[in-house]
Amino acid sequence: MPVKGVGIDLIRIERVTQACRRRPERFLKRLFTEKEMESLVKKRNPFPSIAARFAAKEAVAKALGCGIGLINWREIEIFPDSRGKPVVFLGGKAASWAGKNGIKGVHVSMSHDGLYAAATAVAYKDDC
Repeated sequence: MPVKGVGIDLIRIERVTQACRRRPERFLKRLFTEKEMESLVKKRNPFPSIAARFAAKEAVAKALGCGIGLINWREIEIFPDSRGKPVVFLGGKAASWAGKNGIKGVHVSMSHDGLYAAATAVAYKDDC
């Protein structure tokens, strides 16, 4: 699996919590698709998961080599597979960027504990 890019992100959960509480609908709709929001807000305390997903999207954008700006948050979707492993789906400009740069997919790992949420992403050029 030849690696095309690696990205990492770390964020304070409280930062995401405050942003979400200030303008919940605006904040969530800017970052997440409807399907993602449905799965995130079901949790009793969704903020650690929201922060981890935010970090994962940032890490994916870094791994793609373009960052947020050339692509937008909602063009990166992350859902758990049947065993809970996060799977990245690219759409729109993110998918176009990946294709133009020989990126076949992105693996991501997310975590949260205490004050922080973190994620790492690896963009690869061959199926694995």
